[in-house]
Amino acid sequence: MTGARPDVTRADFDPAHYLYERYLDRGTRSGALALYYALKPLVPRSAQLALRRAYARRQRRRAFPAWPVEPILVRHREEELRRRIRASVDGRAPFVSFWPNGHRFCFVLTHDVEGPSGVDNVRRVLEVERRHGLVSSWNFVPEDYSVDPALFDELRATGCEIGVHGITHDGKLFQDRDRFSAALPKIERYLEQWDAVGFRSPATRRNAEWMAELPALYDSSFPDTDPYEPQPGGCCSIFPFFFGDVVELPITLVQDHTLFEILGARSIDCWVEKSDWIAEHHGLVNVIVHPDYMIEPERLRLYDELLGHLSAQAGSWHALPREVARWWRRREALTIAATPDGGHRVIGGDGEATVAYAREVDGSIAFQLDG
Repeated sequence: MTGARPDVTRADFDPAHYLYERYLDRGTRSGALALYYALKPLVPRSAQLALRRAYARRQRRRAFPAWPVEPILVRHREEELRRRIRASVDGRAPFVSFWPNGHRFCFVLTHDVEGPSGVDNVRRVLEVERRHGLVSSWNFVPEDYSVDPALFDELRATGCEIGVHGITHDGKLFQDRDRFSAALPKIERYLEQWDAVGFRSPATRRNAEWMAELPALYDSSFPDTDPYEPQPGGCCSIFPFFFGDVVELPITLVQDHTLFEILGARSIDCWVEKSDWIAEHHGLVNVIVHPDYMIEPERLRLYDELLGHLSAQAGSWHALPREVARWWRRREALTIAATPDGGHRVIGGDGEATVAYAREVDGSIAFQLDG
């Protein structure tokens, strides 16, 4: 996508164009991915990193989606609310609050375990989270390495959930239609065996046209914006959305591997600034950290620092991805009705959903999330 940024005030603006990455050149994207995965096994790990670091300087110049923050769909949501506010008789637009019980924003912690070294390091990462009283999702690759069932039991006992991270980590799941279709029964079998409901594609390779066929409650393979992945782009959303019945939980913070290995960051400033922006706009902070790259004590310290920052934010809802996906499904079915006293109430639900209001204050959209 080149040229001027889209005008979110246009009547024909279509969020689906961005959510489903229709703005990307599919042919160019597919060719580059095929070449990347064909050459990857032939290139030593150190050379791969050197090439990706050099290429990152070029990737960073992409104009759209902007990185680390792409506000286009946040701005579009605000424009829709602005139109409703200006058409209302009382200067406010009611809606079902983004998160249960009037929470201001949501954050989830997820981990993709890429290999045996990651499996061996799970407990060290888990201990960092335990110190903050937090829980997380752990995505394993079924056919690349073995996992002691006792580790699954331990994770579940601490309140965590297990997810499926592809079948193998070769990046070929979405290479062609036949391969993807043939993989679906296997994915379903591993989800059932692991008592899992969530899926994430290796290397976040994806195809929006096929995601609705995943036999999962939720997918989490789409970044909101990421120019640095082998498949760059993003859905431009900091809120969950749907592929048919499958809930998409977008990855909204830069991956640890990208931040530390590719970009060479030595602090969590990027994580903090982005998570603060998401919280300000009441979205989903979806963290992805690989235990494979959390070997050094300094990396664990930085992760601990991030968890401390997120935990300290007022009004946050910390949940497992499966809980967020189930909430978003329930929320989608709810409606609002006016009450005789001039207020509003939620129709349906079990009491966790609340009415929020949007108002226009000095030209900006302000939210009252507690009814």
